[in-house]
Amino acid sequence: MRRYGKNPDEDDIRIRPNRKGNRPRTHTRPKHEDAVEGFVVTVDRGRITCLVDDRTVIAMKARELGRKSVVVGDQVAIVGDLTGDKDTLARIVRVEPRRSVLRRTADDDDPFERVVVANADQLAIVTALADPEPRPRMIDRCLVAAYDAGLTPLLVLTKADLAPADTLLNAYRPLGVPYIVTSREELVNGAATELVRKHLEDKVTAFVGHSGVGKTTLVNTLVPKDLWRTTGVVNAVTGRGRHTTTSALALPLTGVPGWVIDTPGVRSFGLNHVDPSRVILAFPDLEPGTEDCPRGCSHDEAECALDQWAADGHADPARLDSLRRLLATRERREGD
Repeated sequence: MRRYGKNPDEDDIRIRPNRKGNRPRTHTRPKHEDAVEGFVVTVDRGRITCLVDDRTVIAMKARELGRKSVVVGDQVAIVGDLTGDKDTLARIVRVEPRRSVLRRTADDDDPFERVVVANADQLAIVTALADPEPRPRMIDRCLVAAYDAGLTPLLVLTKADLAPADTLLNAYRPLGVPYIVTSREELVNGAATELVRKHLEDKVTAFVGHSGVGKTTLVNTLVPKDLWRTTGVVNAVTGRGRHTTTSALALPLTGVPGWVIDTPGVRSFGLNHVDPSRVILAFPDLEPGTEDCPRGCSHDEAECALDQWAADGHADPARLDSLRRLLATRERREGD
């Protein structure tokens, strides 16, 4: 049955009352021109801690952001109560474009990528030389993620008093990756702090590494004492560290401008999000050798030119082995 005539006037149209008394829905989003800029320092169960000028403000995502994530390092626009007083809550209404994004997946079979940090300039890969033992292929994976994100990698080797660094460094010197070697004694007397600080000045640096490698201990020496985080010990049976850092946290450096982002210890660094054709970018000592590879070369076949490239002394064969192990892992995933 026709409800209205062909040309109904206003008196013919039924207006339903708004029982909730709220405003009608609209697709027009507010511009929030009065929003102020904030820097995300940590995210915990939906509550986002931001630095606004010299104040710490707790905020939550506005509904209009939808599924867009907010992560440590983000520059955001905030409205609402910005006093930072207890029990106040502001709203994040906009996430500014990111200049870099460090991602990882739980493993190579995981289709869900996780954004670790945003807007970092550098990735410090922290590895203990002993207790726990170093895992070179974990370093390789972090290098792949760093190059994919456009970050400058920095290799930080700790506990040099327990084992020499030369064996591990020999595998990475051809890559030209800057490195720092520290010992427990240097952490105590401050020598390690000054050495590391020189590489962090005027940069936002994300620290990644296994639990127990001394990552958070090192970070604590670089930031104000009232911001120190809890540290743990390595399990004597398993040789693994215990997770004491449960969420990423951005901390200001003391003495020089710059930020460090301490991230939770990881036991795997999946590369599902990285295009396999870009993995070679993490191996600049091998990349020139691919010019003579056949089209579509997987770099793990008889015609691959990288074997001759390494045989001619242009690269360490161990680096070629690391590359192929990464690619083989991805191939198994894609073939499942």
